[in-house]
Amino acid sequence: MKLTVGTRGSRLSLIQTESVIRRLRREIPELEVEVKIIKTTGDRITRRPLISIREKGIFEREIDKAVLRGDVDFAVHSMKDVPIIQPPRTVIVAVPERESAYDVLVSREGLGLKELPGGAVIGTGSPRRIAQLLRVRPDLRVKSIRGNVDTRVRKLKQGLYDAVILAEVGLQRLGMQDCITERLSLEDFTPAPGQGALAVVAREDNEKVIEALRLINHQPSMASVLAERAFIKEIGGGCRVPMGAFAQVQNNMLSIYAVVLSPDGRTRIQTSKKGDPEHPEELGVKAAREILEKGAASLIKRWRETYGNR
Repeated sequence: MKLTVGTRGSRLSLIQTESVIRRLRREIPELEVEVKIIKTTGDRITRRPLISIREKGIFEREIDKAVLRGDVDFAVHSMKDVPIIQPPRTVIVAVPERESAYDVLVSREGLGLKELPGGAVIGTGSPRRIAQLLRVRPDLRVKSIRGNVDTRVRKLKQGLYDAVILAEVGLQRLGMQDCITERLSLEDFTPAPGQGALAVVAREDNEKVIEALRLINHQPSMASVLAERAFIKEIGGGCRVPMGAFAQVQNNMLSIYAVVLSPDGRTRIQTSKKGDPEHPEELGVKAAREILEKGAASLIKRWRETYGNR
């Protein structure tokens, strides 16, 4: 059996894709996989802050179109970048076992978040991380940053920032975990839904490919991601919204912790729910409705006023 996979050309994307290929080959030893690199909108637009780009799926859209055309058999994406509304006729077939969902601090002088001096410049382009950072250290300065993980760490070392906030999983996959100064708590820095997980996407009518890809699905990770994505969908959030959600399966029970914040971080509404891992979307929806009832609806208006609709 021979398959073609579509992916971005960044070092991290290629490493993630190779990890999926290795899993597939463990299940199907005779499998041949060709890697096809596809340049995306997000790769072409490198100077503008991500928050200013209004299109959805800027890191996935072109790759998913290649899946639909049959140019590639499947795609590998970072789950946190995958739009909540999947392109028609595509489906997330598998979620390999999830890795770390934590955010981490990488600082130039090796100082932790509490140790950084007032006025220190922190690099991040995420409204979620900005709001979370301002909540715990309102005396710090936030400066937008773009680029892949290697580029962001290089900019830090060049002195453009005193520290940057990154996803731990990216540094781990790149073998750069020695750069990590501090792992940030899930409570203060609740991750983006899907962070730490990969999405393996195929065309919904490609039954032979789907059958092969499902061999590498890790059901607890799939359930966790589905709960988090259902939460976002019910809230009506996106990458411009300061919100986080983290779900996990333990002892045959699915739990979710979710937060929404005002853009300045001064207001935070949170909730925790538990439910059946066989019905993850129901749990995500329940968490979203509870958080909306607690007052998140008023925050949504402030999100829109600050970041616009997306």
